[in-house]
Amino acid sequence: MDYKRLLTQVERTLEQIEATESTRFTIEQIGETIATNFRDELGITGGRIYEINDENCYELVGRFGVSPTGPLGISVPKDYKPIELVLENGVVVMEPNDPGVDPVLESKLGAHRFAAVAAGDNHSHILGFDVAPNLSREDILFSLNLIRYTVNQRLRADRYQSLIDEAQRIQQSILPQRVPQYAGFDIWGKTLPAAVVSGDFYDFIPLSDNILGLAIADGSGHGLPAALVVRDIYMGLRMATDRDFKIIRTMEKLNHIIHRGRLTTKFVSLFYGELETGGIFIYCNAGHNFPFVLRADGVTIEMLSNGGPVLGPTPDATYMRGFAKLNAGDLLCLYTDGIVESHDANDEEFGLDRLEELVASIRTRSAEEIGREVLARVTEWGPGEQDDRTVVIVKAVSP
Repeated sequence: MDYKRLLTQVERTLEQIEATESTRFTIEQIGETIATNFRDELGITGGRIYEINDENCYELVGRFGVSPTGPLGISVPKDYKPIELVLENGVVVMEPNDPGVDPVLESKLGAHRFAAVAAGDNHSHILGFDVAPNLSREDILFSLNLIRYTVNQRLRADRYQSLIDEAQRIQQSILPQRVPQYAGFDIWGKTLPAAVVSGDFYDFIPLSDNILGLAIADGSGHGLPAALVVRDIYMGLRMATDRDFKIIRTMEKLNHIIHRGRLTTKFVSLFYGELETGGIFIYCNAGHNFPFVLRADGVTIEMLSNGGPVLGPTPDATYMRGFAKLNAGDLLCLYTDGIVESHDANDEEFGLDRLEELVASIRTRSAEEIGREVLARVTEWGPGEQDDRTVVIVKAVSP
């Protein structure tokens, strides 16, 4: 599933819904829009809307899409196990035979599988979804996390501005303030945000005199939620490296941090590697665009793909290490999808092939010159609406 592209499509569709004074009505419109426009992509056919009432129970107040008909007004207590879990985690998927599920109650509600997300301030509403029977639990979790993000992003859109300025200050404080001086390597990086704050992130982490950590990440969406989850990545990486965690352990810890977080964003791609002064590079790619090593001959390219899934949606995800060797004349290019997925007026992507050809054609320049040229070419290619764009260039030079 191309979650980034699908996320953008859902976001743009929901932006067309006009805000109303009634949160319930706005949520009904959102649910109907998702079930109508993204049935095939998300496997959502319809669902139900629950609203917290004066008795501190969740009352069934509406249905949307192709949902079984039935009475409204059914109350579900907050201590009902599926409700407890969705309030605790933001999303939940439970089967009819799971402990704590009441088949009689679910039948009255018209649900065959309890798949739901929490929405609104203080979880004032819950959206339960009817999902295609062929979807796996992992597919459902991906869909629910995407829906949770877009729904809450839409509901809170008008309230962000007072917090965005603070988020911008926080983000500026965690991005590298200077390029590291690292023996045998020429290094440069930069982020160009699409909004005031960015979901992109890169970092240089000195681990010792002989080892430098390199990170690049992309949090789903834009604006405040993406910026805050990037802050979690920054802090998590620093804590893990301070404790001398191995790369796989670091990825597993970060995955749990993002999964258990209260933020609506639960999709973060991250590439993290540790570069030794001798050129040995140990890395792990958690669902990020494949960085590539351009060899000194200017032709041979090695993609750095070993790792595992994006951080967040799956709590028990596993990861593996990859290895590369940077010799004098080799070049490492790290980037986010805002680089390769920039579209021109004809809706053609800049693309990975074009990026590789560009870097190869200017490989003899300095790392900064190469990075700036990449950003300039991408901006020229798609001068209109852009995603966040980040590029990091590492050149192996003679000591």
